Formats: sequence, structure tokens, C-alpha cells
Amino acid sequence: MTYFRDNIESLAGYTPGFQPARTDVVKLNTNENPWPPSPTVMEALRRLPDEKLRRYPQPMADDFRQAASEVLGISPSCIMAVNGGDDLLTIAVRSFCDQWRAMAYPTPTYSLYPVLARIQECDAVEIPFAEDFGIPEALYEVDASLVVVCNPNAPTGSFISPDELGRLAAALQDRAVLLIDEAYVDYAETNCLALTAEFDNVILLRSLSKGYSLAGLRFGYAVACQSLIEGMTKVKDSYNVDAMAIAAATAAIRDQAYFHENIEKIKAQRAILTQDLRRLGLDVRDSRANFVLARCPNGDAADLHEALARRGIYVRYFPLPHLEDKLRITVGTEAQNAALIGTLKELLRQ
Repeated sequence: MTYFRDNIESLAGYTPGFQPARTDVVKLNTNENPWPPSPTVMEALRRLPDEKLRRYPQPMADDFRQAASEVLGISPSCIMAVNGGDDLLTIAVRSFCDQWRAMAYPTPTYSLYPVLARIQECDAVEIPFAEDFGIPEALYEVDASLVVVCNPNAPTGSFISPDELGRLAAALQDRAVLLIDEAYVDYAETNCLALTAEFDNVILLRSLSKGYSLAGLRFGYAVACQSLIEGMTKVKDSYNVDAMAIAAATAAIRDQAYFHENIEKIKAQRAILTQDLRRLGLDVRDSRANFVLARCPNGDAADLHEALARRGIYVRYFPLPHLEDKLRITVGTEAQNAALIGTLKELLRQ
């Protein structure tokens, strides 16, 4: 006997990246930032009055919305704080999709999308990416109420220009919302913020987990026109981000100098890591995220993944179509990346 709905009972569920209990490992499997958050974040937490914990937090995270609006140059009413980017994805699927309204996305991409569709009991229309990882033509005509494009894409690290995504938004404008998942956009050279002012059907997903080193905080935000924000507010949990998260996220987004310094360090290490992997014979596409996707020699990604783990080096392997011969590797510090490359040299010689 089961008490669950049929779709939940048969659901495989999303598999998060492995979190090792040991700290003496090289952890490059979940795209965390290897450097600490801004010192102002820890100071904000230390100074948080106990009264903030006794009371419920701001329902709309007003302090953060104001800080983010100043950084982005937009109205606070166009921002909604969420409990990590995944919270926004859940809110969006619940807001726009049901048994008669599908969601669509190009593949391969973030493997949470189909799980959310199954939970909501809506159709998930999966359209393979074009050869160059541009927008597939079929996405312009897709019969769906919510179209999601991860950009930069996970796990490929590829990037679609704002102009191209603007053309997609225009094509969908009378029938669908376009959610651009920009969880990794801090590591790209440009972004789609301007599209939220141009189109009333565009939502941006932003995360503080990657560029701001706050994966453990679980904080992200949406940017969209006011009417979309107001509609999704009906769906979100009443107090979906807590008082400590609001204080920390507000401090983090205000410290743009530290943020940009951190981003540049990762970009520099990304370039070195890419070249080192290529010298070992791995096929690595240029990435606009804080990770790279590497095709292993002879396609033995699963074995190489296990061999690295036995040596205390964790990367991500996806046993999925088009990904089974590849490893996704987070960009770490210089020392972490060197440990990975040194171990790969030994393993590939065997």
C-alpha cells in the first residue's frame, strides 16, 4: 500500500551532488565557490539582533530587494527573493504549468527540470540543443506555457547571447513565459537583465550560491516585470527566506568589489584548468560557468569518476544520454585544480 500520489510513487527524484563528510578532500562536484564569502557577510550575521530571530522575517525580503535594486538599477518591485534558485523553479512550474499547460526546455540541461514537471503532473517537452548549443528551432514553436533555458547552461557551460534569447522571448510573447536560468551568469561576460524591461514574459533566475560563495545559505532571486512578480508571490511560501539569509544576502550583494575580485580569480583558474585538461587528451568545450564539461579519453567517464573518488577527488558524473562519456568539473583553487590534474595524469597512464 502507498499513500503517495501515483506520480510521486513512481518518481525517481532529483539526485543532489555527493556531499562527503570528510573535509580533507578535493571537492569539485557541486559547483560551489572555493573562496569564502565577503567578510561583510559574516559581520552582518554577527550583528544580527536576537529580535530578528524571535519575529518572522520580512515576507518579501525588503532589505535585500532594496540593495539588489541599487546594484541592478531596477525597481525593487521587479525582484522576488527565493530560497535558492530551485525555489524559484518550483514556484514558476506551480504558477504556469498543469495537466493542460506544459513546460519545455532544451537538453541536455539541469536535471531538476523534468522532476518538477513530474511533481506538477505537467508535460515536459524536451528538445535537443542545436549542434552549436544555440536555441533549437523547435523551441520557437513549442506548445508550452513555460519555457526554461539555462544560460550559461548546466552541465555544458555553453552560452546563448541575449539577442538570441530576445528573439525567443518575442516569439513566445503571446503564449508562454520564458524563464532564463542565470544561476551561473556571474561567470559570463554579459547577461539578459535588459530583456526583463523589454518583455513582460521574461523571468530571470539569479543565485547567490555561485558567485557570492553562499551555497550553504540557500538564497536566490527572480527579476521580472512587476505583474509576474506579483503573480508568483501568490504561490511562494509566506516567509520563504529567513532573517539570517536576508541579512547575509544583503551584505553580500552590496560588496560588489569583493564579488568581482572573486569572479576574476575563478575565470583565471577556469582558463588554466581547461588548457591542462586538454593537454591530457580530454575534449573540453569553452565554458562560461564555474565548471567545465570534459569528454574523457575512450569515453570511460564512469570508471574515471570512481577512480578519482577513491583518491579523495570528487567530480560529477551523469549517466544520461549525451553525458555518459563526460565529467563535469567545478573550477577550484589553484591547489585543488593541480591536485586533480596530477591525479588524472597518473590514472590516464594506467
